[in-house]
Amino acid sequence: MAPSKLAMFLALTVLAFAAAVHGCTPSCPTPPVVPSPPPPVVPTPSGGGGSCPINALKLEVCANVLNLLKLNIPVTGSDQCCPLLQGLVDLDAAVCLCLAIKANVLGININVPIDLSLLLNHCGKICPADFTCPN
Repeated sequence: MAPSKLAMFLALTVLAFAAAVHGCTPSCPTPPVVPSPPPPVVPTPSGGGGSCPINALKLEVCANVLNLLKLNIPVTGSDQCCPLLQGLVDLDAAVCLCLAIKANVLGININVPIDLSLLLNHCGKICPADFTCPN
């Protein structure tokens, strides 16, 4: 190659390399934001008269409250369980907690009838006398 052609070839090679290394900065297009998938929804039992209008997986915060109640330790303002059940009728609140228990969302071993009543009572709810968690 002639010296001027070699110089031109080297200059173009260096420019191409610099463009490849430097990329499109600062005007690179931003990648599209991919939303994360929604959490799975625990199905609501059909037939027993009650339903759970909230995602029962959110009730995992109730495990901490239940542990404190079982140890007779006062639950302070950090209670995140009761606000989730607020606005639900007693039966629906009981169904939601049963769904959380069945899905093992609480992550603790519990005595269902006693602990369910304990938690419902703490949140100002009353467990219906003839209520049992649906199968």
